[in-house]
Amino acid sequence: MPIIDLLSAHQTQLLSISAIAMLMAVSPGADFALVTRNSIAGSKRAGLFTTLGIATGLWLHIGYSIAGIAIVIKNSPWLFDTMKYLGAGYLIVLGGLSIYNSKKTATLNNSGSSNISAKSAFGSGFISNALNPKTSLFFLSIFTQLVTVNTPLIMQIFYGMIICVAHIIWFSSLSTILTQPKLLAQLSRRKILIDNILGAMLIAFGLRIITL
Repeated sequence: MPIIDLLSAHQTQLLSISAIAMLMAVSPGADFALVTRNSIAGSKRAGLFTTLGIATGLWLHIGYSIAGIAIVIKNSPWLFDTMKYLGAGYLIVLGGLSIYNSKKTATLNNSGSSNISAKSAFGSGFISNALNPKTSLFFLSIFTQLVTVNTPLIMQIFYGMIICVAHIIWFSSLSTILTQPKLLAQLSRRKILIDNILGAMLIAFGLRIITL
């Protein structure tokens, strides 16, 4: 069936997933706090690599959902709990490091930026998203409710692309805005406070995940 006909046949699902994907991307959460933290503490480049890490983590969720493993996770509480606690622990540690490192601003360079490598930024984004139970729950609901066994594979992949693109657009835009010279200069003057706030947010998100 031509792609145009497929899109037309699944128009309702397409609109639903597009709306949910955008709302999921812009809703405050661990990914938002992480991109903000890495953009301000590092650079626009660090923010963009964090975004790429998040997008790659999304494809992990998309992959296991398409493969049907989402059903296994849904019916295996211990497996979901393992992912949940690993993700929560990572966010708590990351938040603690953010607060701890805020006390080392004297070692920063004149631009107020710390050295966050592309590899580190990408890895933090990937792990944050891959182990985020909020994201897992989102895909469990999408691929067990809106997507049926009759949904063609190409459409499932297309849905995944919509979700991924929505996140890339939002977080790359966020990183670009936060690293505008004038705004970044103002934020850098409050770097200790911002690092503490974002660190506390990451810890709070981690603790909240444990209670899910």
